[in-house]
Amino acid sequence: MSNPVALQYVALQYRRFENKGAVRAFTLRWSAGKSSEYFVTIATAAFVAHRARQQNGPEICSLRLHREFDHSPSTRFSVTDAELAEYLIAHVPKPTAGVSAHKEDQEFLKLRASFHSNKFRRILGATD
Repeated sequence: MSNPVALQYVALQYRRFENKGAVRAFTLRWSAGKSSEYFVTIATAAFVAHRARQQNGPEICSLRLHREFDHSPSTRFSVTDAELAEYLIAHVPKPTAGVSAHKEDQEFLKLRASFHSNKFRRILGATD
């Protein structure tokens, strides 16, 4: 009979954000036995241009950190335009027939449609 493996509680917790000029800096705490703080920035321009919603900042940063945990010993990261475009495409709901979207959602839907433009295709490295 094998010994049961002890499960360790692991959590990533959003702590706060600060506006620091050209970026919004998010602080997250990773708890797995001992705690470590991580700092992830998103360009303020991304929020102004509606490429990221303020309420989605912590989730976007969390996704960025999860990609890095196995690859980098750093505690500071920046979200790229390509990552914002990927998030936008993956998280904006498609409109349903007969239901009108809020103005902000309509802006996101326009950005999603513009993904097929050359600018976003270049950001993601797409080729024809």
